[in-house]
Amino acid sequence: MTPLYLASGSPRRRELLAQIGVDFSVVSASVDETPLPDEGVSEYALRLARAKAAAGLAGLNGPGVVLGADTVVSIGGQILGKPRDREHALAMLAQLSDDHHQVITAVAVTDGARCLDVCVGTHVYFRAISPEEAQRYWATGEPHDKAGGYAIQGLGAVFVRELMGSYSTVVGLPLFETARLLDAFSIACWQQHGVSAPR
Repeated sequence: MTPLYLASGSPRRRELLAQIGVDFSVVSASVDETPLPDEGVSEYALRLARAKAAAGLAGLNGPGVVLGADTVVSIGGQILGKPRDREHALAMLAQLSDDHHQVITAVAVTDGARCLDVCVGTHVYFRAISPEEAQRYWATGEPHDKAGGYAIQGLGAVFVRELMGSYSTVVGLPLFETARLLDAFSIACWQQHGVSAPR
């Protein structure tokens, strides 16, 4: 069976792939994540997922299947990236407070001969967040490197009032759709092996 490589440094994506019993190794894939002018949210996520998969494939020494993914938080069509600093994080949390936003995760899988991809969106509804609460959340350190300034799988879960769609999409990898993509490359779930050490 052709080996699978995850082109992501995200521990959450590693955990999600391991959760469904997929055997994989990790490969580095550095890409420029700057949005293009007039680029839509879904187009942006798909472009980055494909670029990460291609960069990961280019770094292999032999044959393999590479999975790249990108998660984007957006509200009103505006992409909310990772917070630059405390003020930026607090501003994003204020924007998300008592409103709903969309989290899109794009997944691309390639073996060099073909590339298959999918883009999955989930609506997340936040309760109201007071400025004092947002400051306490920032002080925990969790929002520092998270798109949108929060982590649904962590302490930020207390803000989520409702979810319409896929929870794993918000965490960083839509498992239903990912399993279908991997099946197209004859990579099965429930392999019971887990993750290999990063390369």
